[in-house]
Amino acid sequence: MNTPKDTTVQAAGCVLWRRSPATGEPELCLVHRPKYDDWSWPKGKLKRGEDALAGALREVAEETGCRAVPGPELSALRYLAGGRPKQVRYWAAEAVSCAFSPTDEVDRVLWLAPAAARDRLTQPHDRPLVEELLAVLHLPRAGG
Repeated sequence: MNTPKDTTVQAAGCVLWRRSPATGEPELCLVHRPKYDDWSWPKGKLKRGEDALAGALREVAEETGCRAVPGPELSALRYLAGGRPKQVRYWAAEAVSCAFSPTDEVDRVLWLAPAAARDRLTQPHDRPLVEELLAVLHLPRAGG
């Protein structure tokens, strides 16, 4: 079935975080997508009829190998992707257990301090979610 060009693509993802095993400080998970050679939050298109939060957690599991506990919903991002409008709903999510295996879609993950994660994100529209996550978790703002 063809989708009209003006139909908004619905997607969901998470700003995935954990406490550093070494320092106890928060670390954020970024995924590297070789198709785009970019660093972004784990996210993806929703399946037909799929609940957005369920889709976000599915994408986290598929892309990072992490089981995550969802927290508050964060801001949705809206932008053009391939000439079509796209809306991505995001949730804060704490990684509980992870077993990453590289795939064709995601070949690397990085766990970074918030300021480093913000600097590594390829798309500027992804960066405000770092501060938003820290605010909802009542953590200090990212330096830098």
